[in-house]
Amino acid sequence: MAQVGERREWTVTGMDCAACSSKVVRAVERMPGVSEVKVALMSERLTLNLAPGTTQTDAIEAAVRKLGYGIAPKGQEAPRKRAFVIPKPLPEEVCCAGRTMGTADTATVAHDHDHDHPSAGAGHGHMHDDPLDRGKPWYRTGKGRLVLLTGALLVLAWAFEIATTARIGAWAFVIACLIGLAPVAKRAFQAARMGQPFTIESLMTIAAVGALFIGAAEEAALVVFLFAVGEVLEGVAANKARNGIRALAQLVPKTAMVETGGQLREVAAESLQIGQTVLVRPGERIPADGEIVEGSSGIDESPVTGESVPRTKGPGEPVFAGSINAEAALRIRVSKEASDNTIARIVRLVEEAEEARAPTERFIDRFSRWYMPVVVGIAALVVLVPPLAFGADWDTWIYRGLALLLIGCPCALVISVPASIASALSSGARRGLLLKGGAVIEAAAKVTRVAFDKTGTLTVGKPVVTDLVPAPGIDEAELLSTAAAVEAGSSHPLAQAILRRAAEAGVTIPASQGGRAIVGKGVEAMVDGAPAWVSSPRHAADSAGIEAEGTHHAAELEAQGKTVVAVFRDRRPLGLVAMRDEPRADAAEAMRQLKALDVGATMLTGDNPRTAAAISGHLGLEFRAEMMPEDKLTAIRDMGGQGSVMMIGDGINDAPALKQAGIGVAMGSGTDVALETADAAILRDRVTDVPALIRLSRRTMGNIRQNVALALGLKAVFLVTSILGITGLWIAIMADTGATVLVTLNALRLLGYDPAKAD
Repeated sequence: MAQVGERREWTVTGMDCAACSSKVVRAVERMPGVSEVKVALMSERLTLNLAPGTTQTDAIEAAVRKLGYGIAPKGQEAPRKRAFVIPKPLPEEVCCAGRTMGTADTATVAHDHDHDHPSAGAGHGHMHDDPLDRGKPWYRTGKGRLVLLTGALLVLAWAFEIATTARIGAWAFVIACLIGLAPVAKRAFQAARMGQPFTIESLMTIAAVGALFIGAAEEAALVVFLFAVGEVLEGVAANKARNGIRALAQLVPKTAMVETGGQLREVAAESLQIGQTVLVRPGERIPADGEIVEGSSGIDESPVTGESVPRTKGPGEPVFAGSINAEAALRIRVSKEASDNTIARIVRLVEEAEEARAPTERFIDRFSRWYMPVVVGIAALVVLVPPLAFGADWDTWIYRGLALLLIGCPCALVISVPASIASALSSGARRGLLLKGGAVIEAAAKVTRVAFDKTGTLTVGKPVVTDLVPAPGIDEAELLSTAAAVEAGSSHPLAQAILRRAAEAGVTIPASQGGRAIVGKGVEAMVDGAPAWVSSPRHAADSAGIEAEGTHHAAELEAQGKTVVAVFRDRRPLGLVAMRDEPRADAAEAMRQLKALDVGATMLTGDNPRTAAAISGHLGLEFRAEMMPEDKLTAIRDMGGQGSVMMIGDGINDAPALKQAGIGVAMGSGTDVALETADAAILRDRVTDVPALIRLSRRTMGNIRQNVALALGLKAVFLVTSILGITGLWIAIMADTGATVLVTLNALRLLGYDPAKAD
């Protein structure tokens, strides 16, 4: 029994357009205890909250199947009403959403009796995709068989008409129409029983039957055939859009070589456990996130982060599942289970992002809910008003009204946004740009200013000690050892620079305890039983930790773009340590690209103004210095009053600012923080990916506008031409399915768009 608010998830197969997903939502959300129903069209997911003691999961699945779709709990195959057995090995195409089912001696593949007949299974007026159809030529799929059947019936009817008379031939067209229309009418009836009378299959059924009654049997049969052709094209386009997401999941190899007691054995990659050691030979993909324990090799991380240049890694360094070992054999210790590796998290984020709908998508969905009833009402007026008010010919205006019905389906309009969003999410993920949903894409497209954290974002994040300036009577060894003792155990980049310099100098680091950070000021600890500090010169001056000459030295070093810290004990200055964190090689180019996009850039840093000025002057952006975390929050809020702001940070120290910004972007090579925090993540440590992310978002919104204009434009044109009698039934159905196909194909262009290339 489900717990209160328990989230349930299913895989639903056979949805080709947004109208399909809307039908599933409306059928399920009416059930008792069901709430927060979401359907992700491209990733084929149904999720909902189910209260205890209410609707059973079997009832939910039955309702979806009645609409003509396959459904099964996540990770299982969609069961149907009659099963047959497929002997192993099971083709990968059988599995839902591109997943493999594993190995078994036999696999029961459920098969709906509606799909047994080539003309059956047309929910949404569609012959829905069976998982068994994936990877097959179109003519071997269920939809393809429907096209061949209706086409053959149409040809036979024409042949029968030629061989006999037009009057007798008309009956052949009636028979052809009724046979092809039967599965569509069945789905229309099922949808109507669930409270959805205005569906494309119901409009199609009314139009075809109406055409038969006014003697347009030949055109009615042609409309049924063209509808089936449109559905094939629609299904092909939808599957192409899904392939981008499926390809991500297939980056991880299916098997791995595990080393146990000096022996190697091949196991399924999904069964790997944390702590196991795997052998990865040259040219093979790494099967799990882990750490190299033996060997050194160039690692091609382009499948994960989009970084095209292989990186040489050795013992102790992390590697990602799906990366390619380019040079030498490696032994890797598994650090994450298959369900939690980098690729799995990326796939999960892309799938979940599909549910984060953009404001434009929500508006289009609301618009479509009344669009179809309005068109049906117009069609009724077209049928009734001219004959009743002006004595016009009934057959003529009934025919025109029926043509209008076929224009009433909002499929192309509704899919115009999610198809573009899904393509953009997939394209971005392949290039190391993760955007968590359509709302994020829309927000990123409106960005007018970008705020950058400095350390680790604009700079490499690994500063090095450049100067040691001991106070009078203090030698470098004492200065360095005390600073290292205070910073012992810290992961801060400046602390790591001091510790590395101490290790290189071979100084003895005294014992320390009680180390703690003083937010925005520095660090203190007990060293050899007495307090010691490493802090900013300004804070040291307030605590008598720096003399006048030291303040002068600090100013000179900061003017050179270096970060300076003062080391002191209780009212006893020990000296200064200067460090420099070099800007990333592409930072200046990123600023140039942002300027070309008419986007302003500001650096927010806790460094002193002189250091900040030296870096910002080299890169060509504005800066705000000596900022505490709360100051960054205020700065983001102030900038937000002048336009939409994007904040780029490391996802930890800048969390408040990332949340305050219109869109927060975490930067980091596949780390948990970069993937799980903020609104978007840049997997490569490239500053130029920031303008790339904005370009991708703007291109996506442009694509959406094109799609909406295309869908509404075609509908408007054929609405007028149908009323005027210029176009008829078969043109109307081509306008409907053709618009859906065109919109989807236009969205698919985003899959080939490379945002790294400046427009």
